[in-house]
Amino acid sequence: MWATLRWAHSDLRAHRGEALFLVLATAGIVVSLLLATALFGYATNPWQRVFTQARGAHVWIHTNPTADVRELARLDGVESVAGPYPTASTTLVSRGTRAAVELRVTPERPTVGNPLVTAGRWLDPGTPDGVVLESHLARALLAAPGDRLTLPGTPRTVTVLGVADSAEPRYSPGEQPGLVWALPSAVPHPTGQVIGLRLTNPEDTVYILLRAAAELGPGTIGEISTWKQARAEAQGDNRLLGQVLGLFGLGALIAAGLAVHGAITTRIRGHLRDISVLKAIGFTPAQVVRVFLFQHIVYALLGAVGAAALTQALGSRIPGRLGDAVGVWQGLPGHTLALFAIPAGAVLFIGATTGLAAWRAGRVPPVPVPRPAVARGGRLSGVARRALGVRLPPALVLGWHTAFTRRVRSLATVVRLALPLLLMVVAMNAWTTIDRAQSRPERIGLPAALSVHTDAGLGERDARALLARDPQVAAVYPSVEVAALVANQTATIALRGLGTRQDPYPYTLAEGRLPHGSEEAVAGQGLLDLTHSRVGDWVRMTVGDQPQILHIVGRSIEPENAGRVISTSLDTLRENDPRLTPSVYQLRLRPGADPHTVAARLTGAGHGQLEVHAVTNPAEGLSPLRSVVVGLIGVLALIGIVELLTAIGGMVRESERDLLALKAIGLSPRQITAITVTATGCTALAAVLVGTTLGAPLARWLIDAQGRSSGIGSGIAQTPPPLLLALFGTAAVLGATALAALPAARAARRRLADTLTAVA
Repeated sequence: MWATLRWAHSDLRAHRGEALFLVLATAGIVVSLLLATALFGYATNPWQRVFTQARGAHVWIHTNPTADVRELARLDGVESVAGPYPTASTTLVSRGTRAAVELRVTPERPTVGNPLVTAGRWLDPGTPDGVVLESHLARALLAAPGDRLTLPGTPRTVTVLGVADSAEPRYSPGEQPGLVWALPSAVPHPTGQVIGLRLTNPEDTVYILLRAAAELGPGTIGEISTWKQARAEAQGDNRLLGQVLGLFGLGALIAAGLAVHGAITTRIRGHLRDISVLKAIGFTPAQVVRVFLFQHIVYALLGAVGAAALTQALGSRIPGRLGDAVGVWQGLPGHTLALFAIPAGAVLFIGATTGLAAWRAGRVPPVPVPRPAVARGGRLSGVARRALGVRLPPALVLGWHTAFTRRVRSLATVVRLALPLLLMVVAMNAWTTIDRAQSRPERIGLPAALSVHTDAGLGERDARALLARDPQVAAVYPSVEVAALVANQTATIALRGLGTRQDPYPYTLAEGRLPHGSEEAVAGQGLLDLTHSRVGDWVRMTVGDQPQILHIVGRSIEPENAGRVISTSLDTLRENDPRLTPSVYQLRLRPGADPHTVAARLTGAGHGQLEVHAVTNPAEGLSPLRSVVVGLIGVLALIGIVELLTAIGGMVRESERDLLALKAIGLSPRQITAITVTATGCTALAAVLVGTTLGAPLARWLIDAQGRSSGIGSGIAQTPPPLLLALFGTAAVLGATALAALPAARAARRRLADTLTAVA
């Protein structure tokens, strides 16, 4: 045991830098995996907690007020129901902020879908005009218990009694109305009804919806929402951040394992005589393996334990969403298990790769095998001899020859070094995609910067004239959005009429063409997946009891409503319903215009008849990904440095017995140093070419796959500028050569006696 520790201590003194980088790289990998776990917990737990405590309904079905929905409680698979509750759509105004809401008549406290009151109290018959607001709606209206809200266009007001959390789809301006619970006295004229179904098996959602549609009959269902939709909306961008962190963390862990494997393999080749001596004095093969295994497991353990302690102590203090995620995760039941399991898994993986490499050390014979006079592959190739014949610098030719003379070993080195570089290129692509989406939102389907809702008393012509008068408004597009049901009435989609045929809406297309003729439309990826359609197909849907059949001529990038959107011109929708009038206008601003300044100016010009919102860019929610990308690139750089140090050490040791020959033919120490530096540069250049060539298409595939799974669709990936990739590759090659300069110079200036000893 004492001899083992002395050997490990001696090896640590000889490779201090490599050991430090391994510890830091392991720490960075474990931190990435822990933060990914925290983000997954943060994304899923709050909604799941509310759904469980509220006994949430798995399906909410909105129908016309005459439908007999009570029969749905008798369907097989329905455990219990919430309602039916009469509903009415209206608008509430608080402190100048307007929001579309659904008033839901709830005379008694529900047992299914029971809102969790977080402030104030529940409805009280003693306050007939009292209401309870869903928490996201309350935040949007800046409303609190005791506030009075007005219903524009009427003399009525309501009093906020409480604020509650709900597991139903949350309020989103322009997309999802806010939920308001009220007594019958506060909703004198309901226009619809809603019923919630809690299922025995949540996975039977589609089956139950088919049964419900058959039971109620055509034309009765207006809108449907399911628990999966609500969960996906609640998770938002947190799950995506967790996926990115987890993907890069696992990739970095594999790269670190390969780097450790290469380091041990190279070290074994350089210490064959020492290992033979150890066996000759009594070390067993198992003891030799344990020397390397113990040493690198200690490095991994130090990094993993340090990362776990750092995340536990300081993780909640990280500014922004990551800190909030860690704070919530630390209070979850599985937190302690994950805090131990993830570092342990990382240590075991590194230990496994270490064991595979160290096993070769146990097979070294106790009697050193004499080295061949000429190393296999060591003769100069014909290309190298011709290069020397045309008087190319010998250092360049011999350096290139040294880098690629042993093809299998050189290929393994290039692959190990290319993996972290490839992941860096993927990270750079993610950064570029986010940056382009934020600076040029029209690339992700958001050509309009403002969305304006108008009162019913303001006509279409007057509204367009009022909006177009602003000098910074470039174009005004009237729009209508209605909830439609797909053919089997199992899901709700958004049917939009945007622009006119004379002034078409500037869709962002990924496939197909823009709609020009009657009944032509473009659809989002989410709708194509939902209806199992593709560009060129005809899609049938119903709006109330009115059927609508549209020809999909293109696929648009749709960041809203999970891509379950089909868009056509307003003229096409008016052909089916001539009374249709737009109540929303999308505004495209001139370059350089500030959306908030224009919004404030239009609100004042409208004298209370306009509700102006800045269009939300989903890329804004991915801002924390920038700091994540920087941290991941740092971790990958550490892994790359470990692999470079290994490659440099191997090249220096392999060239020791060539020193006498090189000096004998007249090469100076500077030229001999240049050979090793050139060999390192050639290896780094090959790795950069491989990493860049494979990284760019891999990044595009990963980003497009994420876009398809989220409903936005493929076609949003952006490649970094070629100049940036060239600078990245140049920096990597120059850094590798700079790292090789010092050890190569030391080896080139060794005394001849030392060289003879090394060769003997």
